[in-house]
Amino acid sequence: MTPAGRLEAAIALLEAIEAAPARPADAVANDFFRERRFIGSGDRRAVSDRVWRVLRSRRRLTWWVPKATPRLLVAASLLTEGWTLSGVAGSFSGDRFAPTGLERNEYNALRRVEGQTLDHPEMPEPVRFEVPDWLYPRLLAQFGDRLAAEMAALSEPAPLDLRVNLLKGTRDAARAALAAEGWEARPTPLSPWGLRIEGRRPVTTGPAFQSGLVEIQDEGSQLIAALTDARPGMRVVDWCAGAGGKTLALAAMMGNRGQIVACDVSASRLEGAVRRLRRAGVNNVERHLVGPGDKWAKRRAGAFDRVLVDAPCTGTGTWRRNPDARHRLTEQDLLELTRKQSSILDTAQSLVRPGGRLVYATCSLLEEENEEQVSAFVIRHPEFVLVPPARAWPTDAAVPEGDVLTGEMLSLTPARHGTDGFFAAVLERGA
Repeated sequence: MTPAGRLEAAIALLEAIEAAPARPADAVANDFFRERRFIGSGDRRAVSDRVWRVLRSRRRLTWWVPKATPRLLVAASLLTEGWTLSGVAGSFSGDRFAPTGLERNEYNALRRVEGQTLDHPEMPEPVRFEVPDWLYPRLLAQFGDRLAAEMAALSEPAPLDLRVNLLKGTRDAARAALAAEGWEARPTPLSPWGLRIEGRRPVTTGPAFQSGLVEIQDEGSQLIAALTDARPGMRVVDWCAGAGGKTLALAAMMGNRGQIVACDVSASRLEGAVRRLRRAGVNNVERHLVGPGDKWAKRRAGAFDRVLVDAPCTGTGTWRRNPDARHRLTEQDLLELTRKQSSILDTAQSLVRPGGRLVYATCSLLEEENEEQVSAFVIRHPEFVLVPPARAWPTDAAVPEGDVLTGEMLSLTPARHGTDGFFAAVLERGA
């Protein structure tokens, strides 16, 4: 594709994302490129990078160009990177595969941006930090003078983290397999099973991934699985299993011995886990679809050693990977999610046997979904006590670097730990 053709494709992808506000941008992008197989891998990467750059800076771009269309967002992003207005107009030439020419009102709107950087001292703080206005006071109260660093880290592209599947091989073997494919992977500093590759790389088409030796999983998510301390022979529930990312990690920890039940309210997500489980060589997992009026949990009260609740949440900790999500999040979403989290916890806790553990986790940075949720749960269920991460950590796993395991609960952020934002609390039921 020509450079102008890539811009036109970026505009088309942004339009597709805007036309499907309820769908994650990466899902829209997958469909977009699947329908346009003529776009090669290098062009796909260039188009995606342009679109994600716009999504990461959307509030600031629309501060410069209010009510900007996808065309103007792309054009304004070029100007903030040092392009001249005449250069942008030249790329919006209307020639074959190029965006149509800038109209007079578009040209005039972009004049304000020429020669400017993306940031400006007159921008309101929520705009500069790319967060909703209603959320800014909460984040400021929580992070204080660390807020700028945390928000800057959330605006950076995330690396590619992989988890080595111990059912298939070692971390050294996985590094060698990836090196044979041309990918340099280095061990992650926190997870004992993690490998990190800088940038976006198509590892899913290579033998290491296809054979099940590695799985894509953020390092922080790997730590959540580790805190369950799931061991061979245990009975374990992954209560909000989704497509099975943490289920796979639990199975590897257990060496395929014992029982894991992967539960979720979505049949399509559970069905999507089947292929992943098969590829990973996992055979100790059964799936259960949780439906209205479901009595499964009631019939199995007190039957499990470990129950993992990776609760639905705002996903504020994943904004590096999902920058579009920050523009969709509303205060009502947060209120509804905290109610749902409480309800899920109250149901899942019944599954834990005396002496067993409940692990509550989110990929959120917000205290309402994390510490406050756990404090309220312990008041409702005083038979549970917090187990500090340092004591919950598996005795046969390497201890993470730094102070990750200090304190009563696990709290990870991109700025401090280089992971997505994750939270976890380990709660043990009294014997």
